[in-house]
Amino acid sequence: MKILIADDHGIVRQGLRSLLEKQADMEIVGEAEDGSMAVRLATKLLPDVIIMDVSMPNLNGIQATRLVLRQTPDARIIALSMYFNRHFVIKMLKAGVLGYVLKSYLFDELVRAIHAVAANEHYLSPRITDVLIEDYINRPLTVQADASGRLTDRERQLLQLLAEGQSTKQIALGLNVSPKTTDANRRQIMNKLGIFSVAELTKYAIREGLTSLEF
Repeated sequence: MKILIADDHGIVRQGLRSLLEKQADMEIVGEAEDGSMAVRLATKLLPDVIIMDVSMPNLNGIQATRLVLRQTPDARIIALSMYFNRHFVIKMLKAGVLGYVLKSYLFDELVRAIHAVAANEHYLSPRITDVLIEDYINRPLTVQADASGRLTDRERQLLQLLAEGQSTKQIALGLNVSPKTTDANRRQIMNKLGIFSVAELTKYAIREGLTSLEF
């Protein structure tokens, strides 16, 4: 089966390639260093399975997963993360991943996870299962809708870039829009979320799993 690896750390991609190339039924067809590249390569290479790091700069794994599945709905995606925070887990599952493997268990579980999702089955690291069970048990009867659900894909990407410290000019250049449009979109995001400072936006983005303190 054809596999695409998306992770912003070169040493992780190298380790994954070394592990998976030992498998007779697996072929690494591409590597991506951020979510935007993952989307482009997924559309071009049409891999059977994509290993998608959750926390990547420019476009995180959550957004990249949504975009990939919108363009190539037959792709099977495994989330790869060092985090078992409920926001990361739930948002990746809602985005459409079939698997979620923690980096701390990577070499023990990844091959099993790939075979499972290739067969259109789910695979979750045991710690992730614990998180989901705990979330279900502790969930109130009435759950308020996530405010970030009101944001468009472009607004979520812009919020991530803001939280990662990029300037208005840098964001405008990366998204191929004018600085004026970027400022207008930032104000719209703030109005939707009821947050009116970049510092609070950054805290919100980290709390909701749009970005992290480390990439």
